[in-house]
Amino acid sequence: MSTVEILLPTTIDTTIPMPAGARAVPYDPHAPLAESAKTADGLVLWGGAKDLPDRAARELPSLRWVQTLGAGYENVSAAGFDDSVTICNGASLHDATVAEHALMLSLAAARRVDVFLRDQSERRWSDRGGLQDLDNAREFTTLAGARVLIWGFGGIGQTLAPHLRMLGADVTGVARSTGERAGFPVVALDDVDRLLPETDLLVMVLPGSDENRHALDERRIRLLPSTAWLVNVGRGSTVDESALARALAAGRIGGAALDVFEVEPLPPESPLWDMNNVIISPHAAGGRPRGYSDLIAQNVEALLGRGQWRNVVRSGSGAEADG
Repeated sequence: MSTVEILLPTTIDTTIPMPAGARAVPYDPHAPLAESAKTADGLVLWGGAKDLPDRAARELPSLRWVQTLGAGYENVSAAGFDDSVTICNGASLHDATVAEHALMLSLAAARRVDVFLRDQSERRWSDRGGLQDLDNAREFTTLAGARVLIWGFGGIGQTLAPHLRMLGADVTGVARSTGERAGFPVVALDDVDRLLPETDLLVMVLPGSDENRHALDERRIRLLPSTAWLVNVGRGSTVDESALARALAAGRIGGAALDVFEVEPLPPESPLWDMNNVIISPHAAGGRPRGYSDLIAQNVEALLGRGQWRNVVRSGSGAEADG
């Protein structure tokens, strides 16, 4: 069998080991695709120009496999790759980093780090020192005893949950299949409306899809207690941002710590920027895929016909997914 060529972006280590029968070819994901790339069998995507998947679909006719290292893959699936091309994503590569960021936002919300930073910038001693309330029914101030609902209980949610529990939180997951997962109770979507009125902290980790668009809509936002905080590290499209802004402005919920938005970068005219109960981070939860070399190697082996695919989101002709 002839050697397969795998295009590796210069945004990662392009010297990672390749299985026998494969050769890594570095490419600049910010630059036009070279003429020599047209013979490539595989393409790894990480960072680069937004239109790179669309250009690759048009300009790389020999592709049989596309690997994005991002957990999200909507733009890759929609790029127009031939049906024979197997598409895989970076599920699990971001579990630890996104969970870490979600924990940071949760703690920042409970301890109101945003208020401290504003006071610091104005050289003002915050009035939130000294005696403090521990009753989340009056204001969300602690994870100890907090009722936390993690909506989207996959790898990220299951990585986050033990850290929240360690700090005393009562954690429930929401997923398609119910029961117990990683030692935590998991309920179905049908139970969300029942649990929202009892939630102190709602953590959204849903992927972007038509099915999940505005999963947290105005009706569901109204079900949350006026003291509840929202953390979103999934996709911005899963929250009705306009409805959220209205609820925040009216004091119908306690606050929101957001890493993702419906439009990114968040437009300067967004009312979220000026709200004193909103914490904003610039889609910074991921960005550091862990273990990508092993994922690439496994899928190169599958491309060579010597193993099973991992993280398949669309099977190409003849591809056998690992489930």
